[in-house]
Amino acid sequence: MDMTNKTPGHELVLVREFDAPRENVYKAWTTPELMKVWFCPEPWKVTEADLDLRAGGRCNIVMEGPNGEVIPNRGVYLELVENEKLVVTDAFTEGWVPTDKPFMVATVLLEELPGGRTRYTARALHWTEEDKKAHEEMGFHEGWGKAADQLAALLARM
Repeated sequence: MDMTNKTPGHELVLVREFDAPRENVYKAWTTPELMKVWFCPEPWKVTEADLDLRAGGRCNIVMEGPNGEVIPNRGVYLELVENEKLVVTDAFTEGWVPTDKPFMVATVLLEELPGGRTRYTARALHWTEEDKKAHEEMGFHEGWGKAADQLAALLARM
């Protein structure tokens, strides 16, 4: 579902095209060991990726920074369509337990292109415009862009 017109001011979007089939992009999003390779921009790293790949299943990722920062991201999958779509939110944790401060719903769309290529669209839909602005200030464009570059490098090796 395209929420762009329904949520003005709340959405951030990153679009890339990869020289890889969408099956590989989906695999990179759903395999914990592969997520550790690309998911957050270096010098940050993913130290834990605990995934239960089903609607309502956990998507728990721990990121660590170069100065010892630890940022846990706990959430649940709302929807998974193999090789096409992933939707995850931090509004809930496993068992549909609401979180203290929901921040966003992330949607990843994978569109098959000619020649075994994939159009990758990552959307971050925030609860408020303030949350969107905070995400931009945290470096959404640079960080998600660098992670997408790291994903492209991983896909080239797969």
